Amino acid sequence: MSKIAFIYPGQGAQKCGMGKDFYEADAGARRLYDQAGDLLELDFRQLCFEENDKLDITEYTQAAMVTTCLAMTGVVRARGLEPDITAGLSLGEYCAISVAGGMSELDAIRTVRSRGILMQQAVPAGVGSMAAVLGLTADEIEAVVNPMEGVSVANYNCPGQIVITGYAQAVERASQALQEAGAKRVVALNVSGPFHSALLTEAGKRLGEVLETVEWSPLYIPYVTNVTAETVTDIGLTKGLLERQVASSVRWEQSIRRMIADGVDTFVEIGPGRTLSGFLRKIDKDKTCYNIERLEDVDAVVDKLASNKSAEARGACGPV
Repeated sequence: MSKIAFIYPGQGAQKCGMGKDFYEADAGARRLYDQAGDLLELDFRQLCFEENDKLDITEYTQAAMVTTCLAMTGVVRARGLEPDITAGLSLGEYCAISVAGGMSELDAIRTVRSRGILMQQAVPAGVGSMAAVLGLTADEIEAVVNPMEGVSVANYNCPGQIVITGYAQAVERASQALQEAGAKRVVALNVSGPFHSALLTEAGKRLGEVLETVEWSPLYIPYVTNVTAETVTDIGLTKGLLERQVASSVRWEQSIRRMIADGVDTFVEIGPGRTLSGFLRKIDKDKTCYNIERLEDVDAVVDKLASNKSAEARGACGPV
């Protein structure tokens, strides 16, 4: 039988209006948005559904994204679709852990609100930067970047797309060296800090203090961690992994390959955009990825997967 993974996007996928149709049509989704707003003293309807200047600011983005993705997931699960494993890109890992049973939805939302503030305040504006490197392999990029000081790999997204991070001048020098090494393009990213770099180590330690206040629960399904791209079944490991994750490389391509090796052949991306679906096509074009970002997607995806399972069952039993 097919194994299904729920996967969650990270910061950068946010968009105005995300989750509005879920909020308006589903009582459970509406309750989560409202509870999150009360908890954080934020107007989530204004933040997520109306044009505003806050949605792209890290300290607001992270809570908005996690609330939206978890609200959407609640509707999906109410239709009876459950994952065999979960994973999320950077910020999205908090959704993955919550859906796997490791922390409550409100603890996840509260924690990423603190995470966003700590990450935003970690490095003064202009000190750090990030850039996407297109057209080189991970080994080729590491050969250039690893000997250099002040710059490292932030994200292994998919073949041909890797992000570097660190001090702005170091990222600029690395970008030039990577172009000379054959990169098709090196694109500076419009971000507020050098995320997933050693410059955020102290922010990770401070996040660890916040994570001490989380009420952890045993995982009832596994998730895959960004830090090592390994499957996690012991919730006791999670706090340390999330603390490290802030300053560690996001091993997304490796995480997808880990799940495929464990038998996952169907991925469901839940949240705004189709970023992770695009990465999957470049990692393994033979695997299927469905997207749920609008309410109308829920029935379409659930019905399609139910139909696939019925076909598998008939095939396993032989002709009827």
